[in-house]
Amino acid sequence: MNQTSVTTAPAFLRDPPRFLFFTGKGGVGKTSIACATAVRLADEGASVLLVSTDPASNVGQVFGVTVGAHVTPIAAVPGLSALDIDPAEAARVYRERIVGPVRGLLPALEVAAIEEQLSGACTTEIASFNEFTDLLTDAAWAAAYDHIIFDTAPTGHTIRLLQLPGSWTDFLTEGTGDASCLGPLSGLDKQRGIYADAVAALADPARTRLVLVGRPAASALAEAARTHDELAGIGLGRQFLVVNGILPAAAVDGDPLAAAIHEREERALAQLPGSLAPLTLDRVALKNSNMVGVSALRGLFGDTPDAATPVGEQTAPLAAAPLGALIDEIAADGHGLIMLMGKGGVGKTTLAAAIAVALAERGLPVHLTTTDPAAHLNETLAGDVLPTLTVSRIDPAVEIARYTEHVLRTRGAALDEAGRAMLREDLRSPCTEEIAVFQAFSRATREARDSFVVMDTAPTGHTLLLIDATGSYDREVKRQLAPGLTLTTPMMKLQDPAQTKVIVVTLAETTPVLEAVGLQDELQRAGIMPWAWIVNNSIAAAHPDALLLRERARGELAEITRVRAVHAARLAIVPLQRQAPVGIRALRQLG
Repeated sequence: MNQTSVTTAPAFLRDPPRFLFFTGKGGVGKTSIACATAVRLADEGASVLLVSTDPASNVGQVFGVTVGAHVTPIAAVPGLSALDIDPAEAARVYRERIVGPVRGLLPALEVAAIEEQLSGACTTEIASFNEFTDLLTDAAWAAAYDHIIFDTAPTGHTIRLLQLPGSWTDFLTEGTGDASCLGPLSGLDKQRGIYADAVAALADPARTRLVLVGRPAASALAEAARTHDELAGIGLGRQFLVVNGILPAAAVDGDPLAAAIHEREERALAQLPGSLAPLTLDRVALKNSNMVGVSALRGLFGDTPDAATPVGEQTAPLAAAPLGALIDEIAADGHGLIMLMGKGGVGKTTLAAAIAVALAERGLPVHLTTTDPAAHLNETLAGDVLPTLTVSRIDPAVEIARYTEHVLRTRGAALDEAGRAMLREDLRSPCTEEIAVFQAFSRATREARDSFVVMDTAPTGHTLLLIDATGSYDREVKRQLAPGLTLTTPMMKLQDPAQTKVIVVTLAETTPVLEAVGLQDELQRAGIMPWAWIVNNSIAAAHPDALLLRERARGELAEITRVRAVHAARLAIVPLQRQAPVGIRALRQLG
């Protein structure tokens, strides 16, 4: 049973250690919680440094100042300063430090392959960690600040890599690494001692506190549980849980939509995943606007909603953008691969099921499949069946085992036990999962010649380019093709909108939209242009009556307008539903 604290005195802020790390998926409110924590500690007389490593950081916007790579005092809060570590810039500098010495010495194609290997999320993680190791280990920082607060923590995968024994440089130089995440570690042996000290600081609860941030939704809490398990697996088990944005009973205001949301959230909180249940839980109420300004931050940990103020008519009414219009256009092709992509918690599984059901109800043959370990398609369909709809799941664990066995049998055959141990760790990286799953995707694409294949969760643009840059199936087949013959590879199918329609899914909030834009940029680097966007769970599109929700709806309009005008070739907006869309009837209504 959870110990639930009173939110005016958050449990995670009792006897706080020097370092506090806030971690969680995009859009759950990490930055707001971190900023409010920094203000609270500074108001109590502590000297505080707030550090963001979030690629979608808006710390400067929250405080109304420009925050960059240098420590910036926050004038409105005596004792508080802020620092932004730009992950993209850190990764660029980091990449150049490794690639620079070989540029001009190696063929251009080999240099390009190295650069692509260093272009993914793993490099960004390692580079960002490299930037803040000084903050964890340098005595000068400890002398300057009572508390250092980090908005976004390193993943368990990053820490495991930093704990690897042996020589990373030799491992890569000998060519025993694969298309993986060990590339970012090349040449870092000199910093092993500093990294060891930083990892030790992270694992010491007397010095560091890890705070998981989530939303009161089953999918978001499942994501938080996976983060908890990953960190606990490498010794960081002392964690706290904050569930942000809970709609209070007092804000229901007689609105059926608000009442249904409140009931659904309380049910999700009552059914926490098993690994989260023992954690001390802080509940933070939903506010009627974004957390901008010191006054708003000081009120974030209050246990009642903001005083509701009358809301005027929206000056720019939300234009209709029904999901059904996208489905009509998809159905007109008669067959094809439909891939829904986006960060965790945005509703890809539900939307994939809704699209598949709508196509199947037109009598079209449809195969609905997913690689998401948290996706329960059968539960989403509630056991309902349609004659032309088949459902399956690509099991990442099975695909990883198959790929790992192949690499160990080939690349690892000549290695000693230490080398094979490093190769096994290399193969535990996120890149390995994406590459292994991509192979399963490639098999499934063949079905799309004669039917629809709807896929929930797809490989990132980095993974696609990494495969291509390291002698992938796509490049090898093209090289061996006889003169005068043509062949369509899986990569070419993904790049052809007539065969594959990639749909980006997001929420109408700042961080999820920024992350979706980053995903689109990655795909475009791989020659894949997203066909459409879906803004899911829109409060504005649901036309609520409760004043608090009407204020939240007003805040969505700017994000939706930006997506429509700048990012999306096609757009659908799916309203927030009173009840979870489970079963064919409910999924039909989404479309």
